[in-house]
Amino acid sequence: MTQLILFSIIVGLLLAVLMTPFLPKKRKNEEEIVRRHQPVKWFIGYAMIYSIAIFIFYYATNLDRNLSSLWLIVLIFAILGATVAQGVEKKAKGVIALLALGFGVYILSAPVWNADEKYAAVEMEEQIEITPFDETKKPASVPPQFVRNKMKKAFGQVPNTSYYELGNLQIQKVNGEFVYIAPVEFSGLFKWWNGKTVPGYFTMSATDSADNPRFVKAEMTYTPSAYFGKQVERHMRMDHPELIYYGKAQLEVDDEGKPFYIASYGKFITARDGFDVQGIVMVDTETGKTMKYALSEIPEFIDGAVAPEAVSLQNSYYGKYVHGFFNSLFGKKDVKIPSDEGVEASVNPVFDETGHMYYFTDFTSPKEEVDSMLGYALTDARTGEATYYTGNLEESYMDSEGALQIVEKKFIEKKWLGEMPVLYNFYGEASWLVPVLDSNGFLQNYFIVSAANPEISVYANSPNEALKLYKTALQRGGSRVEGTSNAEVKEATITVERVFKERVNEATIISILATNGQNYLISTESAPLGVYVEKGDVLRVQYADTGDFFLPVQTFENTTITPAEEG
Repeated sequence: MTQLILFSIIVGLLLAVLMTPFLPKKRKNEEEIVRRHQPVKWFIGYAMIYSIAIFIFYYATNLDRNLSSLWLIVLIFAILGATVAQGVEKKAKGVIALLALGFGVYILSAPVWNADEKYAAVEMEEQIEITPFDETKKPASVPPQFVRNKMKKAFGQVPNTSYYELGNLQIQKVNGEFVYIAPVEFSGLFKWWNGKTVPGYFTMSATDSADNPRFVKAEMTYTPSAYFGKQVERHMRMDHPELIYYGKAQLEVDDEGKPFYIASYGKFITARDGFDVQGIVMVDTETGKTMKYALSEIPEFIDGAVAPEAVSLQNSYYGKYVHGFFNSLFGKKDVKIPSDEGVEASVNPVFDETGHMYYFTDFTSPKEEVDSMLGYALTDARTGEATYYTGNLEESYMDSEGALQIVEKKFIEKKWLGEMPVLYNFYGEASWLVPVLDSNGFLQNYFIVSAANPEISVYANSPNEALKLYKTALQRGGSRVEGTSNAEVKEATITVERVFKERVNEATIISILATNGQNYLISTESAPLGVYVEKGDVLRVQYADTGDFFLPVQTFENTTITPAEEG
């Protein structure tokens, strides 16, 4: 607060200098000075008024307190001051107005001439395809709308419920588990005045849709919904008035369950335009203690150091400015438009097999009514470094909007819709995984569709069940599981030690443990007679040696029932 008061006084004095006519004004054809305006009196009065106005403006807007933020105010006051000044004073203030105008032109024109700098700041490494997904893992695929609905129904766990409402969801890793975190927030000024603190936050699994929300007690004083000095983003600004923030403050929870708010800071690319992330400011929600970290120094428990809004902005730079500003408007050579289907500022958070968080975005053509994907990007949520994947250039990939349209058509009678589409490499095939929600926002199933061959699609109650179906669907569709010749087709004679059958949509999936220790997978969609397989049966199987935990069987012969019974 002290810094803001000093800043307001200094700026108020500057503006008072510009507005006060220090030289006396003479009436035409008279030598005698008829009015002096008492400049000291006017100067003091102006300084007090302008200091108060500047304080209110910067306190309310939370704008950074760099001198460059004053250019428009200085321009206006210099012009007004020059109109009431005389002689040399008039000329001096006119020069100041011209300098402020020149600086304003420099700032306002920056988007035209700094496009190359923006592109260079976010230029991505290019690769062809992401690594295949490990089918033994669970993707963080529970959609946030479904989680929010469940958390609202569990809101009765919150003390003094009428004071509060559910805040924004963030996905993160806590104690090795992927979870959604949603803070409890004040529902208005008077509720904040009476409540003073919020009682905690909700958490729920991001991989298990059957999980129920759990309320964690953790009193928080500094939150986005608090007011005045307790509003967390204003508190950050007070402690670091010169920093350039981008994006909203996000809640992060350490492995002991202690909550912190973080916000990304960085620098302008040029002038006051563009943004390049450099680090975070972290606030202890209970004590208000602030800590500033460069991206290379952030604590281990923080997953989303780079705000999703900053990632979305970087994606737009990479897609639009490949050949400069004017090409982005007219020729549009090599221009790529990032998707807006993401759940957090048009991007989707995803985790790799090690639990490291990335932001996913697909890019499409600027041409209207084109749903082919030009590529996709993964941005490291801790470092901001991004990789652009072109995909198999010999194939045309469907974009996220196209995947959502397929889901809508598939369930058109039920009026179910997809949300949070994410592209994975399933068995060497670029594939969209889309959670499907009903009209009330409740999760119904998971839909997987090939990006290159949209006719290959499956759905099931869980991602892993859908993956089992998808593996056999790829074989039926002529796609080679793993997508390369490395998936060698082998034959073996096995004895069934254990067998498990489960109904998934119109098919039955048969999971087999053989006496040789291997696990095999048969779908009745490709092998209808698999329903008769029992413990002790001897099978001659032809399978793809993918290296997966369950090896997909292409054809089989049950020699226990008949010597010539093929699936």
